[in-house]
Amino acid sequence: MTRPEIREFTVNIHREEGEHLKRKLRDTEIMRGAGTPYGPEYKWADDLYKKWTDDFDWYFLQDKIYELPHDMGEFEDVKIDFLHSRSKTADAIPLLVVHGWPAVFYEFSRVGSPLSHPVNENEQAFHVLVPSLPGFSCSHWPPKAGLTLQDTVRVLDSVMKKLGYNEYMVQYGDRRLFVGRELEMRYTPSCELTHFNFISSEMPDNAKSWIEREHAIAERMEDLYENHLGYAVCMCTRPHTIEIGLHDNPMGIIIMPSMLCFSENLPNEEFAEFTTDFRSNSLKVEMTRKVVYYKEHDNGGHFAALECPGEELEEVTYMIEKI
Repeated sequence: MTRPEIREFTVNIHREEGEHLKRKLRDTEIMRGAGTPYGPEYKWADDLYKKWTDDFDWYFLQDKIYELPHDMGEFEDVKIDFLHSRSKTADAIPLLVVHGWPAVFYEFSRVGSPLSHPVNENEQAFHVLVPSLPGFSCSHWPPKAGLTLQDTVRVLDSVMKKLGYNEYMVQYGDRRLFVGRELEMRYTPSCELTHFNFISSEMPDNAKSWIEREHAIAERMEDLYENHLGYAVCMCTRPHTIEIGLHDNPMGIIIMPSMLCFSENLPNEEFAEFTTDFRSNSLKVEMTRKVVYYKEHDNGGHFAALECPGEELEEVTYMIEKI
């Protein structure tokens, strides 16, 4: 298959950019605020600031990104960068993996190769494709304003088909569930199966039959909706209100999405562990999907491929065996 619009892509952030970021961080003063329940506590924010300023090495991470099979192409007039790990196995299943927010393709750096080249030759193999959503990472912004959710999924479907995958499976979690759900509904002939590790929906209105776990889920979701989604309302309605302030403020950018949802996982060079524990359960899933396989885990969360890649690999593979 000829693909003149596809080319190899290398992430290359120049040293001057890194030094520019360091200067901005050094000029930042962490405010001594009230902390919880109004936002991150001073010590937490200050520890994060010191870790980023003194210890984090972007170029160490960039060298690791170099090792990944990275391409760039134009789809539906939008330039998209993507990881593409193609299996040599004849019956490999095309797998579109969609990242969420705040996240990038690197979230799946630990699972792409094991899924496409499993150690056990009897395990199902996949052609794994991880695109960056439009405007994320190195993917370009759309040429004009007004990109909708439907436009985004059209772009992703185009990515798969231009690479020769007319039928495929999708894996998603976190807020990318809206992208995955839209693919399910609008591109059913192509998107034949979905695997997800997060779902956002109301609990069914039969509280008398709930078990203790389900009551805990309902309470946690109520707390989320009442106390933790102010940023989301602003982003969905008047994003430019905060954009100017955040655009030139690296600490503002990292604090804005994290709130109190990330643990003090400061020694980790790659990500902050997500600990909000917005649990799901089979009652919520069955209200919105035709379920062929369901399993609950005590570990993992919105970013399961980073937090517990082994379990993510096991679940994707086992789902195929199950059906």
